[in-house]
Amino acid sequence: MRNSVVEKIWLEKSYPPGVPFDINPDKYPSLVAMFNKYSAQYSDRVAYINMGAKISYAKLAKQATDFAAYLQQDLGLEKGDKFAIMVPNTLQYPIALFGALLAGLTVVNVNPLYTARELEHQLKDSGTKAILIIENFAQTLGKVVDKTPVEHVILTSLGDRLGMLKGKVVNAAVKYVKKMVPAYQLPDAVPFNTVLSKGSKLAFVPVEVCGDDLAFLQYTGGTTGVSKGAMLTHRNMVSNLLQAKAAISPLLSDDGEIVVTALPLYHIFALTANCLTFFTLGGTNLLISNPRDMPGFIKELAKYPFTAITGVNTLFNGLLNTPGFNDLDFSNLKLSLGGGMAVQRPVADKWQQVTGTRLLEGYGLTECSPMVTISPYTQEGYNGTIGLPAASTNVKIMREDGSEADIGESGEMWVKGPQVMSGYYNRPEATDEILKEGWLATGDVAFMDEQGFFKIVDRKKDMIIVSGFNVFPNEIEEVVMMHDGVLEAAAIGIPHEVSGETVKIFVVAKQAGLNEEIIISHCRENLTNYKVPRLVEFRDELPKTNVGKILRRELR
Repeated sequence: MRNSVVEKIWLEKSYPPGVPFDINPDKYPSLVAMFNKYSAQYSDRVAYINMGAKISYAKLAKQATDFAAYLQQDLGLEKGDKFAIMVPNTLQYPIALFGALLAGLTVVNVNPLYTARELEHQLKDSGTKAILIIENFAQTLGKVVDKTPVEHVILTSLGDRLGMLKGKVVNAAVKYVKKMVPAYQLPDAVPFNTVLSKGSKLAFVPVEVCGDDLAFLQYTGGTTGVSKGAMLTHRNMVSNLLQAKAAISPLLSDDGEIVVTALPLYHIFALTANCLTFFTLGGTNLLISNPRDMPGFIKELAKYPFTAITGVNTLFNGLLNTPGFNDLDFSNLKLSLGGGMAVQRPVADKWQQVTGTRLLEGYGLTECSPMVTISPYTQEGYNGTIGLPAASTNVKIMREDGSEADIGESGEMWVKGPQVMSGYYNRPEATDEILKEGWLATGDVAFMDEQGFFKIVDRKKDMIIVSGFNVFPNEIEEVVMMHDGVLEAAAIGIPHEVSGETVKIFVVAKQAGLNEEIIISHCRENLTNYKVPRLVEFRDELPKTNVGKILRRELR
């Protein structure tokens, strides 16, 4: 049940109408059952579009099954084995995703922009046996694959599912004209299209998958800098897609919705809100491979009568400030949903002015699959809150002394519901730090107002959010300290008008000649771009506690 105060308010105001207090987390035994049901029910509809190429629900089901058969019969993968996907938004992603789930595997989502160090950690920590990777980043895998448990590599190119002629043109342009594929050594890698061809000739053996089986290892920093795999079961994911569907369904129908999917599907927000939720509506995901190309993004939007769009604040702001966006046809747009980072009032107000739709805000964590709260669809405009708890979700605010805070009083937000993870993979101590008798301690400081709305005040954790991605100071500091010239380092987040926050690193040098350029260059070799500090400040010493712990709050 929801927080009793929230439920009382909703009952008194019948607010918002049509949204249930609870969902049935066992409606589908697993994501596999959900996939089989709707791929058959909506067989003739278009499930995904990418770069003009379309795949129907029926064709997706066939190719996912072929992919699963190859994983089973040719690679010998068994239920529970870990399968990594390291590709951007292309048709290959849903084919591989559902294929792996059909085979009973656990999907390990990997950011294609990871450095070799980051990729090695995730593959080793998860025990990944096989990986699908796009060739643009194959060089990264080639550097570390021999140090990981990976036994099989499936390699894909950007144009592999765009049709024979167009696919060849796109792949040639990417590789030889734009030179976006650095040389790599993966001699035993199997091409994606070969996998589908071979799989079509093999027998797929259905696997019994239940709600408690592990669907995803979704990596996150958790409460400290070391990246950990949040264990998300099929029941967790089914619950959250049903919670998302309950919150937005009064706005939508099962009659051909088109959702713009610009956030990467390897990110838990797009995975649940777009890929899975709209699947149950028979909707179409318009996959944007490179949303940073804003003019190209807008040209793609002009081709389709899109009805929904999700994104982070920086994405909406970028669209609003790109010529041509204001000229698009928004007459079909029903839902705009922001998450991953705080939605800013100027962006929300301008979005509503330009598109005629409210920019609703949701709040979540990887550990919650991810949605915890969401602005009600009846909300007239931006109100500075993260909305109300999702169905079957209880939220409470806790004081430092362990007692529950009063209405309007700030404290740490705790969450309980069927979407909360079962723990961190192979990290019982880290799990115990965040899970308290079924409650997940979010580390975010918030309060609930008298209307039942929740508002984030601050982060108890030192996490930095850059364009919706979590950046943890410990990891940045560890990388900086790898440089021989650094004595001490401390990372903080500072406000940034485009990305929400950006990383600043404070450094105490132990050798002469160390400068900002050297530090940033070192970080670029070891960190994904969004984690790289944009500002470096050198100091003679860093503020510390009496036991020597660096005080980041004083640096802030």
